[in-house]
Amino acid sequence: MLTLILIGLLGGLITAVSPCILPVLPVVFLAGGSGNESPPPPTATGRERPTGPESEGAVIVETPPEAPPGPRRNRRPYAVVAGLVLSFGFFTLLGVTIISALGLPQDILRYIGLSLLVLIGLGLMFPPIERLLEKPFARIPQRQVDKEGSAFVLGLGLGLLYVPCAGPVLAAITVAGARGEINADIVALTLSFAVGTAIPLLVFALAGRRVAERVAAFRTRARKLRIAAGILMIVLAFALAFDVTTALQKALPNYTAAAQKKVEDNDTARQKLSGLYDDSNKDLARCEDGVNELRSCGAAPQLAGITKWLNTPGGQPIDLATLRGRVVLIDFWTYSCVNCRRSLPHVQAWDRAYRDKGLTVIGVHSPEFAFEKDAGNVADQARRLGVTYPVALDNGLDTWDDYRNRFWPAKYLIDAQGAVRYFTFGEGRYAQTENLIRDLLDQADPAVRLPPATGQDDDDLTAGRTPETYLSTSRIRGYTGIPGLAKDRATVYAYPAGGVRLNELALAGTWTAAYEKFTAGPDARLALTYRAKNANLVLAGEGTVTVLVDGKETTPVEVHGSPTLYRLTDDDTAREARLELRFTPGLQAFAFTFG
Repeated sequence: MLTLILIGLLGGLITAVSPCILPVLPVVFLAGGSGNESPPPPTATGRERPTGPESEGAVIVETPPEAPPGPRRNRRPYAVVAGLVLSFGFFTLLGVTIISALGLPQDILRYIGLSLLVLIGLGLMFPPIERLLEKPFARIPQRQVDKEGSAFVLGLGLGLLYVPCAGPVLAAITVAGARGEINADIVALTLSFAVGTAIPLLVFALAGRRVAERVAAFRTRARKLRIAAGILMIVLAFALAFDVTTALQKALPNYTAAAQKKVEDNDTARQKLSGLYDDSNKDLARCEDGVNELRSCGAAPQLAGITKWLNTPGGQPIDLATLRGRVVLIDFWTYSCVNCRRSLPHVQAWDRAYRDKGLTVIGVHSPEFAFEKDAGNVADQARRLGVTYPVALDNGLDTWDDYRNRFWPAKYLIDAQGAVRYFTFGEGRYAQTENLIRDLLDQADPAVRLPPATGQDDDDLTAGRTPETYLSTSRIRGYTGIPGLAKDRATVYAYPAGGVRLNELALAGTWTAAYEKFTAGPDARLALTYRAKNANLVLAGEGTVTVLVDGKETTPVEVHGSPTLYRLTDDDTAREARLELRFTPGLQAFAFTFG
């Protein structure tokens, strides 16, 4: 359990500084500094004079004046974060069960959160409303907790609207909450994740308090600050209600994705989190996430527990068995997940390019939160996002579990015989995934004429960087050699007279070009011009590759054994260079990558 707690804590810390959290940060910052503006009540000082009949002749006793009380410590930062952690943790685990038991609308918690945000905003602008919100806490005498009541209510509201970037930890918590399968491990994971997210938020709220206490402009304009904070909260509520904040989140790079995946998807984390699932479809566990090749990962599970279908004739369900002969891409997503929204344009481009060539795209909408279970919400968002392919509403997360999924988004490729051949978790690997789609379409129908690749490269490629280049007769791009590529037979090639331009490559000498690799023969050479910091090539066999950069020979590459990635060049900054490689006969070359 300690390992699970550590995974949850680290996952929460990373999540709390991700782009998904940005909309709540200004509110947390201002809420931490906008304390109660009422001055402490004056205290009586002076003499005590007895009253009544017995006061005649009585001695007047001088009482020393009481020291005026110091300013009350502003504990709003702690109250806001405590409320957020409590409501997020409680309703993530039990929200689905409570809503189902009471027969309430699935998005009722979201409406409550939005309403609380508006009320707190109005309370900051109009003190009588704030006093009304603090009234339920007035019976708590210790440390004047009632004065932070509105801040705690604000935290409760934010917790209902808090939509962190999804990863395996949050996925495990969500699945358990959706099914009511709550045990000590899940509770520990949830609490540690919530505490992890709370720490950066508390630091941010304390920073807001410190600024309000130290900066004179904040102290002298406390009333204006409270009004500004109230307006901001109301604006945020409407922005969340009308999905305005997503545009900002999508525009920002997912700068925490690599760290999140490293913490939540390493071997230890995978083993611990997978223990929270059942043992069905173990064949899928034989395959690794994102491997750049097609593998056999077992038969594709059926789409189980689907409550509704969108974008199918008459809302009819789709049976995977009826899609034999076609390649199927299953995209697990949910509409409030920013990572999923950034991924959608790539999936939509593939659907447009390959639907008539044998590809069927199915979006499995597996909700992260209760309000995403509402079929009307999903249909409206799918229409706004331009999703026209079939969408299956996996509200019970049955299909999610059957595919042993752990991420939003996740993509699974199923071949024409109904076997899972590849899957990738999270954002990225778009060019790689598209190339494997093209491979499966070519295998399903060797006579198919595929359109050019959509060019949907990974978002993290820098502008102008040379894309991944495969030495494959079906996937190669930018080839300019003479003659054209001959499949599966030794052929003598020559460089073009005009040279090799940027992102182009050419062969010289004898090569045997095949579906997966190029095999070097006598005097085998390869030239390409690239732009990147480094160039890499997957090689296999026994021999040497002589490397020339802009005509100057560099350190040769010694190749031994099975396919392995070898570094060819490595510079401090990206640059354009002409690379020429000279191969020992028998060496096999698979794919170039650039960094």
